[in-house]
Amino acid sequence: MENIFIVEDDECDMRLDNFVLSRLGEVTRSFIKKLIDDGKVLVNGASLKAGYKVREGDSISVSYELENMDNILPENIPLDIVYEDDDLIVINKPQGLIVHPAGKIVSGTLVNALLFHAQNLSGIGGTIRPGIVHRIDKDTSGLLVVAKNDFSHLALQRQIQDKTCSRQYLSVCYGSFNKECGEVQNYLSRGQDRYDKVFVVREKEGRLAISLYKVLGQTSAFSLVEWTLRTGRTHQIRVHSSHIGHPIVGDRLYGRKGETFGLSGQLLHAYKLSFAHPRSGERLSFFAPPPDYFISFLDKKNIPHPQSFNESR
Repeated sequence: MENIFIVEDDECDMRLDNFVLSRLGEVTRSFIKKLIDDGKVLVNGASLKAGYKVREGDSISVSYELENMDNILPENIPLDIVYEDDDLIVINKPQGLIVHPAGKIVSGTLVNALLFHAQNLSGIGGTIRPGIVHRIDKDTSGLLVVAKNDFSHLALQRQIQDKTCSRQYLSVCYGSFNKECGEVQNYLSRGQDRYDKVFVVREKEGRLAISLYKVLGQTSAFSLVEWTLRTGRTHQIRVHSSHIGHPIVGDRLYGRKGETFGLSGQLLHAYKLSFAHPRSGERLSFFAPPPDYFISFLDKKNIPHPQSFNESR
């Protein structure tokens, strides 16, 4: 299959191999090196070396095949559908559900469920990610929008790039914050040896990542924090919260080792989503209250939180 990516302004001067890794995500660095060496990665139609520094507007085509991708089949997996029309679906994804197939995982994902539920999905993401406009991590819960056609996919994707699509998350973080609100801004990239983990890097080595935070309630031990994304990088909130010294509770990758409190994953939930409908232009806004286990943790630890969370249970 072939993917075509256009280099954005905040990606300028990234190495070609780092750029491809940041866009594909589900493959290893050695796999990308082989693709480049075999001429399967083209920059404006030309085969270049892995160290080439990409430029804004470059068209990067990547041709590759992943194992077992022909085995992606529809599966009758229940979906919590918040909204649906002829152009899109808004879903409240539960914790533990992987968004799309990757590597040897070809079943039990949101994509498998979507293929069973919907007659049509956009084809821009290829066979691996049909309809998937943006992702949230397996162990993060909450709202995401799926496109049923290419027109909607491109329009929604453009809103994310232009920052007119609003996405807000809730997290429970360790410790109390000195400031009620603030901004975290730096550059992120997958690790050289650990492609499953994202690190803060120097400007020319990663992609710009910006998160805004607001403390909704806190004790000396924990804080309930609202995050607003200005960019949408892989693991962005999880990395940013850890980077500023307040890792998310239950996060096995960036949090405190051995302290899971019986949780299945991080206490991170995408609870607000707002965008303009791709066809009508009408502004749509959606709200998904935190899951029961999330609210239960707040109550057990006496963390102040909006009463509406309890009322929505």
